Amino acid sequence: MAGGSCFRARAPVVLVLLLIAAAALPRRALADTDAADVTAINGLYVALGSPTLPKWIADGGDPCGDGWQGVVCIGSNIDSITFIAANMGGELSSLGKFTSITTIDLSNNNIGGTIPEDLPVTLQRFFMSDNQLTGSIPVTLSNLKSLTAMSLNGNHLDGKLSDAFDSLTGLVNLDISSNNFSGPLPSSLGSLSSLTTLHIQDNQLSGTLSVLQDLPLKNLNIENNLFSGPVPPKLLNVPNFKNDGNLFNTSIAPSAPPSSTPTGPTPTQTPSSPSSPSGTPSPYNSPSNSSGDGYTARDSSSPSSRKHKSSTLRTVGYVFLAIVLFIVTVLLVIFCLSKYQERQSRHDYTTSQVGRVRQRIEEPKVKQASLQSKNDTKKALLEKPPEKRKEHVINLERTESEIFASAPPPPPPPPPPPPPPPPPPPQMLLPPPLPQYTNSFEEGNLIRESRLGKVYLAELPEGRFLEVMKIDNTNDRIPVEEFLELVARVSDIRHLNILELVGYCAEYGQRLLVYNHFSRKTLHDVLHEGEDLDGALSWSNRLQVALGAAKALEYLHDNCEPPVVHQNFEPANVLLGKGFSVQIAECGLAELMLSGSVTQLSGRMRALLNYEAPEIHEAGTFANQSDVYSFGVVMLELLTGRKPYDSSRPRAEQHLVRWADSQLHDIESLSKMVNPSIQGECSEKVLSRFADIISCCIQSQPEFRPPMSEIVQDLAGIVSTNERLCRGVWTLSSYAFFYDMNILLLQAKVSHLDHTCLRRSHSQLWTSNLTPLPVTTRGRGSPHPQPRKRHEGG
Repeated sequence: MAGGSCFRARAPVVLVLLLIAAAALPRRALADTDAADVTAINGLYVALGSPTLPKWIADGGDPCGDGWQGVVCIGSNIDSITFIAANMGGELSSLGKFTSITTIDLSNNNIGGTIPEDLPVTLQRFFMSDNQLTGSIPVTLSNLKSLTAMSLNGNHLDGKLSDAFDSLTGLVNLDISSNNFSGPLPSSLGSLSSLTTLHIQDNQLSGTLSVLQDLPLKNLNIENNLFSGPVPPKLLNVPNFKNDGNLFNTSIAPSAPPSSTPTGPTPTQTPSSPSSPSGTPSPYNSPSNSSGDGYTARDSSSPSSRKHKSSTLRTVGYVFLAIVLFIVTVLLVIFCLSKYQERQSRHDYTTSQVGRVRQRIEEPKVKQASLQSKNDTKKALLEKPPEKRKEHVINLERTESEIFASAPPPPPPPPPPPPPPPPPPPQMLLPPPLPQYTNSFEEGNLIRESRLGKVYLAELPEGRFLEVMKIDNTNDRIPVEEFLELVARVSDIRHLNILELVGYCAEYGQRLLVYNHFSRKTLHDVLHEGEDLDGALSWSNRLQVALGAAKALEYLHDNCEPPVVHQNFEPANVLLGKGFSVQIAECGLAELMLSGSVTQLSGRMRALLNYEAPEIHEAGTFANQSDVYSFGVVMLELLTGRKPYDSSRPRAEQHLVRWADSQLHDIESLSKMVNPSIQGECSEKVLSRFADIISCCIQSQPEFRPPMSEIVQDLAGIVSTNERLCRGVWTLSSYAFFYDMNILLLQAKVSHLDHTCLRRSHSQLWTSNLTPLPVTTRGRGSPHPQPRKRHEGG
């Protein structure tokens, strides 16, 4: 008993000690993030100069549990750190302390210092382009056997490339352009058996390219280096090979000796070296090395003859120099005249560009009139020869020669019908009037911001509205020739659901694209910003939007030659017009996003938003199936009303695709996922078929995703089924109403109510219960009532 009482007396003391010990535990012991990763990210934060980043601290913390900005975790380990154009400074710390990080993307900042020696061995994607890094690539790069993409372009790295690529057999994309690397290419580059994209332009690399000839390259840029020697024939088969600005095949081969040379060489046949300034003869001219005849011939020439020869050579040199100067002067005059004419033509463009826009609008009418006149001319030619044959009478008294001389020539055959005219190319719009039409690109005319630049509204004098995309400073470096080729390709894209390009500008260092104005509203605005269009975004309207966007992607993939991959399909590029009509923006402009760095796009924050397919993060390649994945994510947004990534939600629901993927095949869970604003509008049958399309689109393996043509067919069937169900529900509601009316009439007769009063009550009931239903028009189909409004009226 004494022992028990002693224990009860000490129990409070033990409990207090346990509480004190728990409170003394370091915070990271109770955190969700691995302690080693916490230490590593704290060191990186301090090395970067402790910038102002939400929730980041220099000591301790819980990056995974607290949701640090730019940090993505898998379990308790940090998987990626992404901060692009965040104006960071400082330098990189010891990154090797991270335990399982796969992606580091700190592009477009001001980070200096050198690349650390101890890089994480688990690293797969390393993007540090457009910073202030110095030094060279560390030899320890060979430890990163999982590396698939690395972008170090736009820094100040120098020296020779380290021979550290032997073990990087999984590397697909490598960009080290715009640095100061020198020397030959290391032999270990030949071990990169998976490399498809290599950008090493704008350096001082030299030597030959033989080390690259056996690589599976599809995109190779070596411009503006010091490479020499012949280009390996295998590299000429690379689909996208750019090699300007090097020293290939610039040396002149020595000429062959003349065929009349005697068989026995003599000292006089050996080329002599230039004489020294003192006049000392070269060894080839010395008496000991020449025959007597040759030596006598050289010595017998008098000083006057040598002087005459030198004066003759000097005269010939002066004449040659004068000819060269004359040719250069003529070329300069021609060049100045051409520049003056070009400037004059630009001025003419400036004064007449509004007329060109009107001409493009009226051009189909003019072509139609010209075709009509050609047809009339054709008819006249066909009808004229028979009239001549009727009026022509041959005089038999004339001679044969006179008959043949007076006979008219046979009528020419009718010309073949002209080919159909090609669509008019987009007109050239120069900058001087564009600021006038857009109010000098002020914020009041800003319609939306794109990943490529800002889009402004322009109003022409005749009242027509245009959209002007002003390409940002990163993408406006694309050469004029490539920009004009891009404009030519985009101008061929013509579809009802695609925003139409009507003009461009490539003058004065600007890159402007001019489109027909369609709408200010985007699907992102209506879904996530609460902006109204013509009314609520009902379930029927959402199906209509999905079908219109799918038709646009189907046209890009199946009807364009070559096929066009959008690569940036998201709700911000889905424009919504009146009646929820749809047009897709930025079609055919993916090349602008890849102009700076092929691999840099994979590290943008867009990857965090889950619009990009998984294979893009792994290999950095785009295909039609990557657009299908993005379309599936947008369909999921239409169904749930959620953003693809929302940090304000519980951790398990932050990533929309991961949260919804497992629930798409359960009808009960699927009903709970539907946006509350459309619950009750969609039947289980239509909802289930819609979810099946989403599930197929967001498959992790691209080969399991359907083509857009099949998706269009399935969505068209869903829209048709939904319309039939809406008509059926409206008919049943009408039958139920008239049934209630008959019951009321029967009760009125039994109660001997006054007939006039009964008729009045009928009309009041009709007026109060049959409020006209709002009608939505579905493309070419007949109008149908909105289901949600029907329930309110019934």
